[in-house]
Amino acid sequence: MADVVDRLVAHVARSCAVEIDVTSRARVEYSYDASNYRVAPGAVAFPRSPDEVSELLASCHRVGLAVTARGGGTSMAGNAVGRGMVVDFSRYMNRIVRIDEASRSAVVEPGAVLSVLSQEVSAQTGGRLTFAPDPSSSSRATVGGSVANDACGNHSVRHGRTSDHVLSLDLVLADGVRVTADRSGLAATDADDAVAVERAEQITHQLEQLTRDHLGEFRLELDRIPRQVSGFHLSHLLPERGFDVARALVGSEGACAVVVSATVALVDVAPSALLMVLGYHDVVEAARDVPTILRYSPAAVEGIDVTIVETMRARRGPDSVAALPDGRAWLFVDLDGENSEAVAARGGELIAELGELGRLVDSLGVSDADARKGLWRVREDGAGLSSRIARDDGSVVTTWPGWEDSAVAPERLADYLSDFRLLLQQFGLVGVMYGHFGAGCMHIRINFDLASEQGRSEMARFLRAAARLVVAHGGTLSGEHGDGRARSELLSEMYSPALMAAFGTFKRIFDPEQLLNPGVIVNPPSMTADLALAEPPARDWVTAFDFGQGESRSAGGFPEALHRCIGIGRCRSHSGGVMCPSFRATGAEKDSTRARARVLQEMVRGTGNLADGWRAEEVLEVLDLCLSCKACSSDCPTGVDMATYKAEFLHHHYAGRRRPLSHYSLGWLPVLLSATSRLSRIANAVLSSPVRPLVLRLGGLTPQRSLPHFTSRRALRSALGAPSGGSEAADVVLVVDTFTKAFRPEVAGAARRVLESHRSAEIRTDVCCGLTWVSTGQLAMARKRMSRTVAALDDGSDRPVVVIEPSCAAALRKDLPELLGSDAAHRVAGRVRSFAQQVSAQVAEGWLPRTPVPPEVTVQTHCHEYAVFDAQTQRGALRAVGVSTIREATGCCGVAGNFGFEPQHYDLSMWVAEQGLAPALRAAPDAPVLTDGFSCHMQVRQLTGRHAPSASAHLAQLLDPADDHGGTRP
Repeated sequence: MADVVDRLVAHVARSCAVEIDVTSRARVEYSYDASNYRVAPGAVAFPRSPDEVSELLASCHRVGLAVTARGGGTSMAGNAVGRGMVVDFSRYMNRIVRIDEASRSAVVEPGAVLSVLSQEVSAQTGGRLTFAPDPSSSSRATVGGSVANDACGNHSVRHGRTSDHVLSLDLVLADGVRVTADRSGLAATDADDAVAVERAEQITHQLEQLTRDHLGEFRLELDRIPRQVSGFHLSHLLPERGFDVARALVGSEGACAVVVSATVALVDVAPSALLMVLGYHDVVEAARDVPTILRYSPAAVEGIDVTIVETMRARRGPDSVAALPDGRAWLFVDLDGENSEAVAARGGELIAELGELGRLVDSLGVSDADARKGLWRVREDGAGLSSRIARDDGSVVTTWPGWEDSAVAPERLADYLSDFRLLLQQFGLVGVMYGHFGAGCMHIRINFDLASEQGRSEMARFLRAAARLVVAHGGTLSGEHGDGRARSELLSEMYSPALMAAFGTFKRIFDPEQLLNPGVIVNPPSMTADLALAEPPARDWVTAFDFGQGESRSAGGFPEALHRCIGIGRCRSHSGGVMCPSFRATGAEKDSTRARARVLQEMVRGTGNLADGWRAEEVLEVLDLCLSCKACSSDCPTGVDMATYKAEFLHHHYAGRRRPLSHYSLGWLPVLLSATSRLSRIANAVLSSPVRPLVLRLGGLTPQRSLPHFTSRRALRSALGAPSGGSEAADVVLVVDTFTKAFRPEVAGAARRVLESHRSAEIRTDVCCGLTWVSTGQLAMARKRMSRTVAALDDGSDRPVVVIEPSCAAALRKDLPELLGSDAAHRVAGRVRSFAQQVSAQVAEGWLPRTPVPPEVTVQTHCHEYAVFDAQTQRGALRAVGVSTIREATGCCGVAGNFGFEPQHYDLSMWVAEQGLAPALRAAPDAPVLTDGFSCHMQVRQLTGRHAPSASAHLAQLLDPADDHGGTRP
């Protein structure tokens, strides 16, 4: 079968001009979506226009090659994977063509991201209008995908489904013919295209006959509840519904035609909003109050249980979730209106009535926009957070989709959930419940055993029982995500044989040869076919890092860590957080964290070209543009840590082989800097001479990057004002890291003075975090250096270990215990603080800086500090010392250790800077710039052209109490 597909793909690639990727790496990347399934395509196409889509589909049709359309690849039901040609619309066909406030409509290409569309609509209409569908994946899900699955989102209680907002669809049929569907029928996109005119008339007649033949089934079995998404939406073809072909095709999952443009309606945005957070004992109790809540006209009623909240706090720290009212399950009720007083009054009436009913435990009203956004993020990250449940005993339970999308009428939700919990108990399963309570739609992830034949068989039995249960409650298998490979086999449990036959006829009318997304809704394979975890790892994977949380490093730790990526695609977002800077720069799936994880998963599976394992060049290629910023370890709801995976891979890939030159020059930087501290004058002279480009190229470095001046030992001693070492009786230990010693001695002096203005400090200049060896995958050397550091710092005390450079602090906090695994390593790691953390701690103890702080600063938080400590660490420290205006350059600076110094990465490094840092610098050219990280400091110098140490400053310099001691406060 694979050989046949390859031959067909080769023929298509020769016959059309569309960009097509047939590499094994790309085929792996597009073998997955956010579901449990893995289906390798023959190739991936990236069309740039409707004409190219038409040409591509015509070529595929001629040879009988199946086609699967794909947007952001966030499908949880396996809707976006297929064996033939996968067509990625997100790469190029992602434009917002037109926004018309007068007609309250927008014309968009299928690859346009939902959140981008909403932001652009808001910008062009002064915040008056928006596109209503807002699923939790809206930061990366596309309009085409939303049309395919009839997506809804948090505010569907008010605004319904995507089908309620589609005005017309420009389509390409399986044979390349272009037609347009609207709310009154189907016509040729080009009225002069005789073939398209004939096809549109033919399809129209066939649809009219189909409707006449099945009037009873369409009226009685479809559209019974608000979220009935399963199957085709054929009730829109009824005479009383106006023969709305466009809406009939919404939710068809790309199985009938391919969308190349959509005209969508826009809705009003209420001027005032109030988020009511309601606490309950459990989700069933919460669900019983939903009918009452709906009487108050909420815009959204969303629910989560305590498991998601506890997991988020365990993974991201206790402050990652704002204070919630008492309870173990919560409803987020969004009230809105014309003025805040009326909205607040309605909220008060709601709380009073719910209190009388007796189920409400506690409540909280949140009007602040930032606070509301933070709480909504907990709900939006539900799919990722609930995939790995943190238990009280420290263990982790892994859950999977499969039954994450059922829906019933809201008034039946509580009884359904109660019965569903009994079904879980009957099968000995655990389910995490969250979702759109106001619409009766639940997302439930379950701890299926997908790796064993017995587990897969048990899953199939459970899903069939669950289907019968939801149908018994008058519900639907899918309320938002579509049926796909996960539920299409179960549609016969929900619909009559006559309606199932009508579904088959509907598909054949549009796609007679069954080439578009075959196996979805009509003629599906078994729901247990093509499960990704059905193929176990090829062998044990012995690793340097401990991926098993204390278990054997050679057991399932590494494959299990890689499979934390479940494909939800947060790394494909262009806004919010820091992840993933390379994808944000290129827009290519290859450069997303998800693609890297998927290729690594395939490596441990040992298939195809990736059977080479650690030596696989495809893995090296997909990891090439990873900046090792670590942001994914924090921003990814499932906790994927690609920087660590990359370090592990490089460690094995280059074992016994020649490495890139930069791995020697920058990987061994601490050793080189030890020498240059004695010969700093000579080193600086060489790098200021005409031989500079040659020297840099010999070291594998780009001459385009400005370099800092090397510091002598004498200069460091002068800046510190004391010899290295110190008293073990001191209150804190200040680690002066390699970067600070070599390039920013003035920061070391300032840091010491800030600490000693509050407590006594022991100064250590003799320890190394090993970061440069970690980031270049030289883990044996990293462990040696780290072992020495642990021996030096594990002194039996619990004194804070304050590290000036945040990336070094992060390495000691996270990489140190994962590489060494000893009790001593964990003790030392637990004491480590970034400098900003120490400042916040000092303020909490009553300390205040002796010197005035500027009222406004621009701050670039180092990615490693953001990821390992807290995204708000720098902001919190600045607020604590009294800085009133903080302009945060959210995003990676682009240098990221050795990455931005390498010739092949320099351009991307500068593109990454344009995501946050460069615009922030341009917005406030005169504001002080804080860069605790040395990489960030170097990028600011590069961007501003100012090469003096004061071009940007460390937080220690901002707070330095003694200018006359060498402080360089901005």
